[in-house]
Order: sequence, then structure tokens, then C-alpha cells
Amino acid sequence: MSQPDFTVDIYQNEYLPEGGRDVNAVVTVATSGAAAAPAAGPASAEIIIIDCSGSMSTPRTKIAQARVATAAAVDVIRDGVAFAVIAGTDQAVPIFPSNGTLAVAGPESRELAKRAVAGLLPGGGTAIGKWLRLAHEMFMSHPAGLRHAILLTDGKNQHERPEQLGTAISLCEGVFSCDCRGVGTDWEVAELRRISTALLGTVDIVPDPAGLAADFSAMMATAMGKQVADVALRVWTPQHASVQFVKQVAPAVEDLTGRRTQSGPQAGDYPTGAWGNEESRDYHVCVQVTPGAVGQEMLAARVSLVTTSPAGPEIMGQGLVRAIWTDDEGLSTRINQQVAHYTGQAELAQVIQEGLEARKQGDEDTATAKLGRAVALAQQSGNEDTAKLLAKVVDVVDAATGTVRLKKKVADVDEMALDTRSSKTVRTKK
Repeated sequence: MSQPDFTVDIYQNEYLPEGGRDVNAVVTVATSGAAAAPAAGPASAEIIIIDCSGSMSTPRTKIAQARVATAAAVDVIRDGVAFAVIAGTDQAVPIFPSNGTLAVAGPESRELAKRAVAGLLPGGGTAIGKWLRLAHEMFMSHPAGLRHAILLTDGKNQHERPEQLGTAISLCEGVFSCDCRGVGTDWEVAELRRISTALLGTVDIVPDPAGLAADFSAMMATAMGKQVADVALRVWTPQHASVQFVKQVAPAVEDLTGRRTQSGPQAGDYPTGAWGNEESRDYHVCVQVTPGAVGQEMLAARVSLVTTSPAGPEIMGQGLVRAIWTDDEGLSTRINQQVAHYTGQAELAQVIQEGLEARKQGDEDTATAKLGRAVALAQQSGNEDTAKLLAKVVDVVDAATGTVRLKKKVADVDEMALDTRSSKTVRTKK
């Protein structure tokens, strides 16, 4: 199997005013040119975790569609990929294979899995930490490098303490990625976001159980396209310089700053998860440097894409972030389009979440101000999908100025859709 080619492009205004310290850059990482056949065999493993608690029986279509969706996802798993299905209640039970191992995908094993899934019945409570622990145990029993899970729930994590879930999430971090889905409106967005963020996955709402099968198939198809596991963004800075933050800003906002692991005296690695072919992501890197004299130029950071191979770390691509001090105001005040755009997109995600929280707490003034700001930012950046979601929560009086009124009645599904999708961004044209 050949790996995709990585390219690293840097977008920035390298000119700083006299005394300037903060250097901002948008780093675009893209892949291309891999072989058509992605990883197979022992390289990949998949686990589907299905909520089978008692609440999945109301309405009955919920568990029925969860079974259909799981079968649809199993059908997408490529021959040779290891896989398993877990039923989650206040316990975690391996449904297929029932002995807690992973099966190798093929026509026969897929049929056996679907037969086992067809017998899933709802009953019991919800302890998501136990589900994750069992997935961790099963993944660790297999040599796969690319490990991915899909987790579906319809409720809150009521049958274990928050710290138990936190411990389970920490255990799974770096072992497998996890895409989380909530069906209906009785689950906690913050709870699933906590899991998906730590495990480098996605989170979304599926309002109608009938939408589960298409969503599961799409998630599994994406997972089947991954070819390189555990790629890190390595940021090296010179002495007397420090990284202020590293954020993924497209296709969604994820703050990676706190995920740094030291990889050298002046370098740190930030996890980006697994990559497939023809994929592109943007990262906003901010470095603080010691100011130089007017006319002086320095290398503020070196950004590399690093993957671990049996032979050791391998650099897949690299870009340079520069700083040049100038007394030309025209040069130093010019804002790079990419940096400005993604600064706005990160703020957009933040003010939506803060506005919804304020609304929940009954603080209408703060909610109106935050969600109004979100409407203005969505308009400025052309984020039409987010603008449509906002319009279901507020009445927009003037989008350009962010003048809004809170709607008196908002459907839970509309509020949760805005919350879960608040971090999705639109790309800026390079």
C-alpha cells in the first residue's frame, strides 16, 4: 500500500510592526496521489457501538433503525478489515463476535454480524464509559494501526459518574478515533462533544432515526478511505519563542493547543488523527517571538507533518513561518485573508456555544448579544449553513449588524443541531 503525498502550504502576513511579537499563520495540509486501494487486512479495525438502553424502545423505530444502520455500516466494511459490534446499556456487551474478539470482514462474517445485530433489543441504562472501555480492550487485542469506532446514543450518561466517563475517554485517547451520533433530542451535546474532541472524531445529531442508515454508511465509507494513522503536526520554534495556540480551523474548529506532546527541546507534536487520500485541513498557528530590529527577518516556526513508521518518525511535508519587522505601516497592518477568515470562524463557534448556554441559563441579554454576533459573523464569512441554523433560534432583524431577537419557542432539535454543528467552518478561497 502506498501512502498519499502530503503538501504543506503557509498563508500569513510575515510583516510585523516595530515591537510586534505575535506571528499568525494558516497552515493548509493536503493529501493526494495515493494508490486507489486503501489499507486493508490487519492495518484497519472498526467497532460499532450501539446504545441498547431502555429509552431506545421509544419510539420503536429508534432501535429498529439503529439495527438497519449498523447493518448498513457493516456492509461498507472492506474485506480483510477487522470489526466488531458492541451493545451498550449500563453494561457493555460484545454482540459480534460474542467472545469479545474482532472478526475479519468477508461475506460470511458480515452476514453473521447482521444476524446478531437483528436480535438487538432495548433494556437497561446508559454507561458510555463502560462502552468505551470495552472498545479499548477489543482494539488493544488487535495489531491494527488504523482504529475507528462509531458510537450511537439517544440519552445521557446516567449510570456512571462524569469522572468515570472522563477516565474512560483518557484511556482511549490516542488508541482509536470515534465518531459520535445522538439520535433524537434526549442526549447531551456537551457529553458527546467531549468524547469526539478527545478521540479526534465528529459529533452530530440525527433528529429522525430514519436518517441513521445513510449517516452510518457515510461515516464508515470515510473510515475505509483512511490510509495513514496517527499523523502529528510538529511545530518547532526558535529559542525565546513560544507557541500561543494551534487550532484546526477547517473543516471544523478543534483547539489542539492542550494536546501538545514534547518531541524535542523546542518542538511539540499536535495530534491530527488519520488521513485519507484527497483530504485537506487548515490549521491556525500563533507563535510569540522576541521582537527584532526593523529590517530583521527570522524563522518564527517550522511546521512539519510527522507520521510514525516502524523505522521511526517520518516527515511527510514541511512549511516555514517567517517574521520580518518593518516601519512601513502599509505592510505591517495588512491582515492576511486566511488568518482573518478563520479567526472569525473560531469566534463564530465560540459565540454560538456561549449564546446557547446563556439562553439555557435564562440570561436573555447575553444570549441575544452572542447569537447576534454569530449571525453577523456567519453573514460576513458566507457560512450559509450556520446562518440557516441560527435563523431557527433567532429572528434576524439585520444580519449585517447582528441585530436579532430570540425566538419565544425553539424546537429542541433546532437548538441541538445549531450546537452540534457550530464548529463546522467554510473554507476560504486561497
